[in-house]
Amino acid sequence: MMGHAAPLYSVGLWSLAWRRLRSDRLALAALAVVVAFLLLLLLSAAGLVAADWEREVAISYAPPGLTSTVSPSPGMGGSADAGARADTGAAATPAGADPVNPFDPLADDLRALRTQLAAQAPAGGAAALRARLPFGADKWGHDIVKKTIKGAQTSVLVGLAAALLAVGLGTLFGALSGYAGGWVDDFFNWFYSVFTAIPSILMILTVAAVLQQKGVASIVLILGLTGWTGPYRLMRAEYLRHKGREYVLAAEAIGASHWRRMALHIFPNVSHVALVQLSILSVGFIKAEVILNFLGFGVPVGVVSWGSMLSEAQGELLLGIWWQLCAATLAMALLVTALSLLADALRDALDPRVAHG
Repeated sequence: MMGHAAPLYSVGLWSLAWRRLRSDRLALAALAVVVAFLLLLLLSAAGLVAADWEREVAISYAPPGLTSTVSPSPGMGGSADAGARADTGAAATPAGADPVNPFDPLADDLRALRTQLAAQAPAGGAAALRARLPFGADKWGHDIVKKTIKGAQTSVLVGLAAALLAVGLGTLFGALSGYAGGWVDDFFNWFYSVFTAIPSILMILTVAAVLQQKGVASIVLILGLTGWTGPYRLMRAEYLRHKGREYVLAAEAIGASHWRRMALHIFPNVSHVALVQLSILSVGFIKAEVILNFLGFGVPVGVVSWGSMLSEAQGELLLGIWWQLCAATLAMALLVTALSLLADALRDALDPRVAHG
């Protein structure tokens, strides 16, 4: 009696791509790093990680490691100044005595200020400002590690959101241009030529001048509205190549509309191009956010990002303070390298000629 033959089925492109991706250990390691960063971003946005990054936990510019031998900076505020007086052996105010001169016309304001500083002082007084910090502290005594994690929330959000906007515009324009042809193709080609003829830095400055405001949303719009040209060129070529294929002509024969053929028949077969472009542009936009901070179009005051940290570190490096620069650079280099490796692996895994070879 003959045994049952194994069922025959056609393995899809995405199944083949995942099979090839799993066989690449370097790609899996890069994917794990990217997933870890995204998970850290979600925890930070939910307030479960680095929620207190603005809390004063060390003296100003505390170096990595123990900081008990470093004298507090005079600009630290009430808690650090109190610790400095204790360390230098200054006479302490007797318990219950009011240190404010009652005949001073600003006595009430001074008492209110002292009460406010005491409420903001860290628990434990000066001893709490001598904690072990792996990457030290910044000018305001903030933990550099927590600041880097909080900065990742902004930088990664900017990179992914701007890449989604750029790829979305490029895919839409490329699909319309490549599928419709004629005057529609001529119009989008003219529009593409205008954008590519202007240097990218001037285009970024132009869009920034039109928006006339700073913030994360503005950075996303600046990068997204100036970065769609690459995906457009690739998607237009894909739609030009696929619109005459047999499966598209068969969909036309059964009465499928133009939009249905574009969205449900052609796009699934070219979506791997958009996915690879998304990963590549995310890398470029994370680095571009740093450049925008140097140009003055970065995040507003009170919002931290890797770009703002590197901008601060530019002046600190002249004073020999390197740890904020090191932390932000290492974090950005790790994520950018992982995204680049993952983009290369996706490009190889999603190539139909390689996947079916």
